[in-house]
Amino acid sequence: MNTQLEKEIFEIIGDNHQMTSAETPLRKDAFDKSDEAKMEVIEEHFAVIMKELGLDLTDDSLKGTPHRVAKMFVQEIFSGLNPANKPKISVFDNSYHYDKMLVEANISFNSTCEHHFLPIVGKAHIGYVSSGKVIGLSKLNRIVDYYAKRPQVQERMIMQIFNELKTVLNTEDVIVVVEATHLCVSSRGIKDESSFTSTLQYGGVFKEKAFRDDFYKLIKKE
Repeated sequence: MNTQLEKEIFEIIGDNHQMTSAETPLRKDAFDKSDEAKMEVIEEHFAVIMKELGLDLTDDSLKGTPHRVAKMFVQEIFSGLNPANKPKISVFDNSYHYDKMLVEANISFNSTCEHHFLPIVGKAHIGYVSSGKVIGLSKLNRIVDYYAKRPQVQERMIMQIFNELKTVLNTEDVIVVVEATHLCVSSRGIKDESSFTSTLQYGGVFKEKAFRDDFYKLIKKE
C-alpha cells in the first residue's frame, strides 16, 4: 500500500500533467500476451469495477460493456502502444525538386490522458522542408494517430511525432504544433471548458523566425 506522502506526490504529478519519460513507460513483457489474452483479463477486471460502482451487469444494456471496453482498449484507443501497429511509412524521391515548405494542417486526433484516462481531443499541424525525400500526405495523419492512440502526455506526444518525422524524412527541418483540449481539465478538477493546451517542437531551418512565421501563416489559413 502506498504511503500518504506517496499518494500526495502521485496526485501532484497527475494534477500538473507531468511526464517522467520522453518515451511511453512500458514493461519489458508488455507484448508477451496476445491481444485476445489481454482482452480477457481487462474484461474480467472492468466487470469488477462496474460491480463496485453498484451497476447491475445482468441488465441487457450493461452485460456486454466489459467486453466492449476491453476490445476498445486493446484494439482501438490504445492500439498505438503495440509496435506491431506502427504504420508502414514509405518515402519517395523528391523528383519534382520542390524545395519549399510543405504543410499539413488540422490533423484531428483523439488521445487519452495517462493520469486520469480521460480523452484528449485536438489537432496537429506539421511542416517540413524536403531533404530529398517526401512522404505521402495521409502518412502524416497516420503517424499522428499512432502516437495519439496510447495513454499520453501532450509534451511527450509532440516529441514522439517530431522525432518520428525527422527519422523518416532524414531531416532536421521539421516543425510540429499540437493544440488540444484535455477533459481531465474541462470535466474534473478546475472544470475549465474554454482553455486548450498548445505545444510546439521544431528544428533545422525552423529555428529561424522567418520560417516559423511562414508556417504559422499557412496553418492559420486552414
